[in-house]
Amino acid sequence: MHVLIECDQKIPALKYGGTERVVWWLAKALDRLGHQVSLLVPEGSSCPFATIIPRDPERSVAEQIPDHIDVVHFNGAVAPDCPKPYLVTFHGNAGPGHRFDQNTVFISANQAERCGGDFYIHHGLDIEDYGDPALSQPRQNIMFLAKAAWRVKNVKGAIRMARAAGVGIDVAGGTRLNLKMGFRFTADRNAHFHGMVDQTRKLEMLRSTEGLIFPVLWHEPFGLAVIEAMYFGNPAFTTPWGSLTELIPNDVGFCSDSESELVEAIKNRSQYNRQHIHQYVCDQFNNERMAKDYLAAYETVANGQALNGQPPIKPALIEPKRFPMRP
Repeated sequence: MHVLIECDQKIPALKYGGTERVVWWLAKALDRLGHQVSLLVPEGSSCPFATIIPRDPERSVAEQIPDHIDVVHFNGAVAPDCPKPYLVTFHGNAGPGHRFDQNTVFISANQAERCGGDFYIHHGLDIEDYGDPALSQPRQNIMFLAKAAWRVKNVKGAIRMARAAGVGIDVAGGTRLNLKMGFRFTADRNAHFHGMVDQTRKLEMLRSTEGLIFPVLWHEPFGLAVIEAMYFGNPAFTTPWGSLTELIPNDVGFCSDSESELVEAIKNRSQYNRQHIHQYVCDQFNNERMAKDYLAAYETVANGQALNGQPPIKPALIEPKRFPMRP
């Protein structure tokens, strides 16, 4: 099968780039499984295992799809008049009443249910990108890994809970002083801010931390940072919203909307087995499993069948901007 994967961001991702990383890992696994992959991506992208088709912003996407493609995989909006069988992965959250294409792939069961759909595929890491998990390496502190400027990521709550648990916290993804989204200053000597780190620095930090705290205040669509941290044997301490309870059974972490319960779990972080957590991610969230799931979906749409029973529509329910946490 020859798959064209569309993405409106340059490949590969150098820093944050969650969607770009997933596209890269998927393309790599498809190539390993013997399939041809082309990437319709912005000028300046590169990839050793797929054909790059530089995206021309002056032309419609449909015009840029080669004739020899079997299936198109969109990662943004579906191109009108797409000449080939297609599906589209939805990576975010949508507002009430949003209508989705019937061939939408959601990225967690929770996201699918909230959006009125029923088809989903979990992301999977390329294990080769992460290397030695250094499970026996001495470690200290816990880690926050997210865009700290987003209030829904709740960096202040993470810092507060780490302090209450008596452990230092390393913040990757933000700075102490942030002026881009209003004046925000975090004055806490227990917190160490490292800014937006690149992949190499992020992996160094994940090899030396004792756990991930991820107390988001919204429905997390998937939670790539969570499975990245668990690859290195780190238990994940999170809120229960969105996909997170799907990703984190009790033997690899703890989910709660109570700050005091999360604090107690962090205090007891030594009870978790690093090897078990690492193996759980390798077994459940690898990119070969993801690629095989997508191949089945490609076959479905290539045969003229839809992925969801009907076009999904997000229910018209008003959700709070940020969910509250209990004491």
